[in-house]
Amino acid sequence: MSSNSVAMHFHEIVEAEGHLIDSHIMEQIFDSVVECQGRFEVQHFHIGRTNSDPSRLRLKVEAPSSELMHQMLAQLLGLGCSPVDGGDAEVKAVERDCCAPEDFYSTTNHRTMVRWNNEWMDVERQRMDAIIVIEDGHAFCRRLRDLRRGDRVVVGMRGIRVMPESKERDRMQFAFMSNGISSERQVETAVRQTAALMRQALANQQRIVVVAGPVVIHTGGAAPLATLIRHGWVQALLAGNALGVHDMEAALLGTSLGVRTADGRLEEHGHRNHMRAINAVYHAGSIRAAVESGKLNSGVMYECVKSDVPFVLAGSLRDDGPLPDTITDMNAAQDAYAAQLRGAGLVLCLGSMLHSIATGNMCPSWVKLVCVDINPAVVTKVSDRGTGQAVGVVTDVGMFLDMLARTLVNA
Repeated sequence: MSSNSVAMHFHEIVEAEGHLIDSHIMEQIFDSVVECQGRFEVQHFHIGRTNSDPSRLRLKVEAPSSELMHQMLAQLLGLGCSPVDGGDAEVKAVERDCCAPEDFYSTTNHRTMVRWNNEWMDVERQRMDAIIVIEDGHAFCRRLRDLRRGDRVVVGMRGIRVMPESKERDRMQFAFMSNGISSERQVETAVRQTAALMRQALANQQRIVVVAGPVVIHTGGAAPLATLIRHGWVQALLAGNALGVHDMEAALLGTSLGVRTADGRLEEHGHRNHMRAINAVYHAGSIRAAVESGKLNSGVMYECVKSDVPFVLAGSLRDDGPLPDTITDMNAAQDAYAAQLRGAGLVLCLGSMLHSIATGNMCPSWVKLVCVDINPAVVTKVSDRGTGQAVGVVTDVGMFLDMLARTLVNA
């Protein structure tokens, strides 16, 4: 039986504003209504007359049950539709630490506003999968584990406005990604466009954050990444224990995973070299102490210390050592990552699926992410995280970094 022949007992009037057509948001809105067995009626639609003007949509939506209406509104809210005359957001008090009310609102990574005391205010510290807390006239995202008894959290879907990121109006910037992910795309073009994004971020006084896996070292990317750090193109480095270990193995012993970086040949007894590097750092006391004592005098970690670029090494169950600087408490590591991502305008994810996806989940959708990996599946996972601002380059990370450093430093 079609939705046209089903009695629709529940209805709402919703509105949306933005670049609804060229970002394909309007068709997603219509599809969401139909998927929930509902009907829609366009009451008003105004098309922006220029490439900077927003379009406006007013829609009557109907559903055959309250459950389907609730499901429909939840989907529409994430697409930027908010109920008309919904009033202030509803809040409930947390009764026990880390326990939200059952009907709490779970955030997206898109810019969000809540209505409070008849006024709309921005939600601060925007990130996905968080809870909105209202406190002292401000609204901000808080993780479930950080909720405390007495916190007032937003519940339901009234008084909430979500603004999805629009497709880039300046299509030059992300032109190299406009047709999806492909290993056949010219790497030179991707490097050139990435360099342009980095220049723009610094011009806008935004931070460039690099998320890097140990493959950066294995593929010969340590030297160009160190060059970028030394010349001010990186404001924070986020990685795991392995990046630090193999970077210092290469700097101290000339190998990476026991393979000589000079000629690619296996070093005799090289399998223990990464443990020797960890041991050397423990003897020094820390990575900074190893640099200051003269023990460590090259590499990515060396340049971070010398250039005062903050770094976070997050531990995992499989780590050797780990290094004394590695944060083994996962909650603390998440907090340290999030702190370095504040103020970021661009994040470069280089050869690390785990840390790239984790970082993407912490970023609001207006922060651009460029993910570089030889494995298309990694690039797809990061690019599919819910924002048009995450793009991918399928190529060798070491080669990409070498070309990027040449473009930015030797230009």
